[in-house]
Amino acid sequence: MYVAVKGGERAIDNAHAWLAEDRRGDLGVAELSIAQIREQLALAVGRVMAEGSLYDPDLAALAIKQARGDLIEAVFLIRAYRTTLPRFGASHPVDTAAMACDRRISATFKDLPGGQILGPTFDYTHRLLDFTLAAEGLAPPAPPMAPPAEGDLPHVTGFLAREDLIQSNPDGPDTPRDLTREPLDFPADRPLRLQALARGDEGFVLSMAYSTQRGYGKNHPFVGELRIGSVPVEMDIPELGFAIELGEMVLTECETVNQFTGSKTEPPQFTRGYGLVFGQSERKAISMALVDRALRWEELGEDNEGAPAQDVEFVLYHADNVQATGFLEHIKLPHYVDFQSELELIRRLRAEAMQATRQEAAE
Repeated sequence: MYVAVKGGERAIDNAHAWLAEDRRGDLGVAELSIAQIREQLALAVGRVMAEGSLYDPDLAALAIKQARGDLIEAVFLIRAYRTTLPRFGASHPVDTAAMACDRRISATFKDLPGGQILGPTFDYTHRLLDFTLAAEGLAPPAPPMAPPAEGDLPHVTGFLAREDLIQSNPDGPDTPRDLTREPLDFPADRPLRLQALARGDEGFVLSMAYSTQRGYGKNHPFVGELRIGSVPVEMDIPELGFAIELGEMVLTECETVNQFTGSKTEPPQFTRGYGLVFGQSERKAISMALVDRALRWEELGEDNEGAPAQDVEFVLYHADNVQATGFLEHIKLPHYVDFQSELELIRRLRAEAMQATRQEAAE
């Protein structure tokens, strides 16, 4: 039970003013611009867009600034803003095979059509602090830049599909349920599960993926392919009678390849896990692919070992950081009546226990 508290309006106004002052920080330090956040904190911007279910780098950068760097609060702001936007149609499914790749690697095949493209990655850095970055105002040396790889970059899993060695992707519904417009319910088909994972908290999805690698679900895959790059977004315009390109978006896509010895319903073959998220977020995409594969145990006729990552309701209900934050932080609200009732209960139980102890001692 929540109790209205009188006289708190002035305190709340002061809290807002104090928050704004803390957000700005030392006035002697130049204020961060939206462009700076968008360009120099691109991975944080990508995470906010992915978990906020809205692709807009400028708005994500604004949310990060307003939230003082609290990414979950920024996701909350983006989701709240998203609800105010009109919906005027649906785009075509993006063709990731036509992606202009900044990064494209495979852990299963060394020689690929189009080659391995290392791209911008922390993988080969030494994880040592670079103190030259503290020399603000100095222009960094321009790195050699290669144009994004375009053209024929077929998906690696297609090579296995030609030999019928990997399970084909079953056709899903023409119009899958939209998790941003209707509440999550069960049973949840794969398109709905993938939506929930794509906007799920990166840390939670990572933990679920890690648990499968440690034996809670027996899921230790190969990364068939990981690619990051830009894809065009097209939409049919009824008045024109054809599709037009609305723009481009940066996506990270991961397909995993898992060994599968067969079941009562499926022959021995490789199976797939899939992850696709906004921005450059390969950790999230790989984690998503691992959890996606773990949740497919039933359709593949596998045994459920009781692993957390195999429990669809556990995973999907707890992946949403905005929902989790709301439920967690609501306990900060006034619970005076609830606590008073429990306080009286504990006092009465203690009094009864002490009375019983005295009676036993007297006897």
